[in-house]
Amino acid sequence: MKRFNLWVASFFFITTITSISGYAVDMTGGGDSAATASGADMAAGGNGGAAPTAPAADNGAAPAAAANLPNTVITNQTAAGVKAASDARASKNLPVDKQVAPSISQETEFQRLVAQSLGKSLPLFGYDLFNAPSTFSPVEQIPVTSDYVVGPGDEIQIRAWGQLDVDYKAVVDRLGAIYIPKVGTVQVAGVKYQDLESKIRSAVGQNFTNFTLQVNLGQLRSIQVFVVGQAKRPGSFTVSSLATLINAVFASGGPSVQGSLRHIQLKRQNQVIADLDLYHFLLKGDKSEDIRLLPGDVIYYAPVGPVAGIAGSVKTPAIYELKDNTDLGELVELASGLTTSASDQAVNIERISRHHSRVVDVVKLDVIGVRTPIKDGDLVRVGSISPKFDNAVTLRGNVASPMRFPWRPGMTLTDLIPNKDALITRSYWVKKNLANRETDAQPMNTTGLDPESSLRFSANDIDWNYAVVERQNKTDLSSNLIPFNLGQLVLNHDQSQNVALMPGDVVTIFSQNDLTVPQEGKTMLVRVDGEVAHAGVYRALPGETLRQLVIRIGGLSPDAYLYGAVFTRESTRKSQQQHLQETVDRMERDLNSSAGTLAQGALDQKGMDASKAQVEAQRASLEKMRSAKVSGRISLDITGPSDRLSDIPDLPLEDGDHLMIPPRPATIGVYGDVYAENGAYIFNPDKRLGEYLKMAGGPTEDADASRTFVIRANGSLVSKQNSVGLFDPSFNHMVLYPGDVIVVPEQKDKTPAMKTFLDYTTTFMNLGVTLATLKFIGII
Repeated sequence: MKRFNLWVASFFFITTITSISGYAVDMTGGGDSAATASGADMAAGGNGGAAPTAPAADNGAAPAAAANLPNTVITNQTAAGVKAASDARASKNLPVDKQVAPSISQETEFQRLVAQSLGKSLPLFGYDLFNAPSTFSPVEQIPVTSDYVVGPGDEIQIRAWGQLDVDYKAVVDRLGAIYIPKVGTVQVAGVKYQDLESKIRSAVGQNFTNFTLQVNLGQLRSIQVFVVGQAKRPGSFTVSSLATLINAVFASGGPSVQGSLRHIQLKRQNQVIADLDLYHFLLKGDKSEDIRLLPGDVIYYAPVGPVAGIAGSVKTPAIYELKDNTDLGELVELASGLTTSASDQAVNIERISRHHSRVVDVVKLDVIGVRTPIKDGDLVRVGSISPKFDNAVTLRGNVASPMRFPWRPGMTLTDLIPNKDALITRSYWVKKNLANRETDAQPMNTTGLDPESSLRFSANDIDWNYAVVERQNKTDLSSNLIPFNLGQLVLNHDQSQNVALMPGDVVTIFSQNDLTVPQEGKTMLVRVDGEVAHAGVYRALPGETLRQLVIRIGGLSPDAYLYGAVFTRESTRKSQQQHLQETVDRMERDLNSSAGTLAQGALDQKGMDASKAQVEAQRASLEKMRSAKVSGRISLDITGPSDRLSDIPDLPLEDGDHLMIPPRPATIGVYGDVYAENGAYIFNPDKRLGEYLKMAGGPTEDADASRTFVIRANGSLVSKQNSVGLFDPSFNHMVLYPGDVIVVPEQKDKTPAMKTFLDYTTTFMNLGVTLATLKFIGII
């Protein structure tokens, strides 16, 4: 890095001399000698008081044009010089150094060491500010301070009236003078702005009296400064004459990761006139060390000093540069202090000992501990307080108020759970307190509530048989579980279950869904709709069956059509949905394996396109199947129209079961590829399946009559292909019952892929899908 900075400084010096003298220098031929030129020569040229002339731009513009540029940071002159040298070296096949400066994103060796210790990286404090575009460049049209020193290139606006009438703009020339008509030449270079008006008034007063004068500054000059040392982008920069040291630091990109933020020197005429500690500005907003720049100033970034990292429970974990004799308290202050949860009991300091090993020290953040000296390479870890509660007992689970309670001697379970109200969760009351809300899709005369969900305990019902106290064994730190019967404690006030509590105990109350409880202990809600004496949601008794429940609620109504009863179960729905997904997955695998066979069997491009379109259509059907929802219906195996309660099976009930008994329908449905598509025909006990097909016009030419099937009203399915022989006429003589549906599927191409698709169709329809779902996925 030092050799690179020296090369940049030497190159700029030679370029400047070449521009002044008019001689051309072959940088490629003398590259090695240029790289060894003394950096002190450049510094001497820069500190001589006069602003160095900027090198000519690539477009051939004169160097003097820089004086007319806006009052912002204009350019880094080094970039053009390095590019020219690189192009020249490349033209002679010499190696070109493309890396102008180290990237700020590069990690330092100490950062890698810290990452190995912490398991994560710590940033270098302050350096990330230089990654974003600078917002610290001086802006135009701002007031000029009274101590601004006028120099060559500044524009002075002069207005006078009375005996002398003048409205004139004059630019200070290279000799530091301006010319005022009827007055003459006035020397203004080196004059402070606060003294400028009196200076010009004195000159005008030598020739005129009785006049009023106003003096202001217009366009300000640009000045050239040099950025050297451990800079991110070393070189020369043209900045506004209003620029300060901090402006230039941010505008020039700041230091490299090897440069210091705490020792940024401003050199003028071979003397250090300012030593900026940027931490004062970044941490406190203190600009007292800032100073205005003058032409030829040199900004020097010293190498970074001692560094130390601090991590853990501090507000700004980072790696900080140390200054003077920094102690632990000052380092914590640099990190913006401790967080709320920081512990002052144990602070770990990992230290590099004599450059050959690492040691660990532990101190407290007390009056003595904060004075612990921090050395170069230290890594400080500030821990957080323990989450342990010394005097608390925790109540959690299916309770009204899960929280921690202060422990006291003699405390027992009844102090936490005094009555049954302590077990009613907040979500229960929230649900019960919901008022009916009118929506566009919900008229005012409906409740808008699902009967079963509105009556169900919104929180899961309590497990009265088992609850537990968790207690830590102080001897071996194992967890002891002390079970108790919640029902005996709360409902029967059994003092044998009233466990005495200790600090740190955790009491957990379970719901019936948390643990698998015996069936007879569960709360089971069953919904019964339709043609029954009293429709509603009922709590099933332990061991109660479907038939027993229907009898208990008053039996069937006179219009009940028991053959069409729909009984659904949540556990069955989940099982069917899983089976559906597995079936679709198998179909997809079979389709993928047969797709290649289709492509190979195509004789020409047209055949290949047709095969591809067929496969894509089947893929689309598979995606629809994948998104289809099953009902969870269980066929009650009622063989024909019946109104006898004895035909209802003695099926044990489960929580969430739903029985819907419809009124007796009067039609037979015919769907699919028939001429009178999707028709409904009045039921006639004397008619058979074939006659209903004739009433619908019969199968079309595109129909696959061999795969015709019937969806019975009781939920069963009868397929022509699987129930009788292909040419057996008995299928057409099948007896139908009200609510049965005849489905005639579309004829599909008998390709291997389509055959596989059709083979799964019957399996798919047996998974409890509805007629609407069959239409959605394209089976009918």
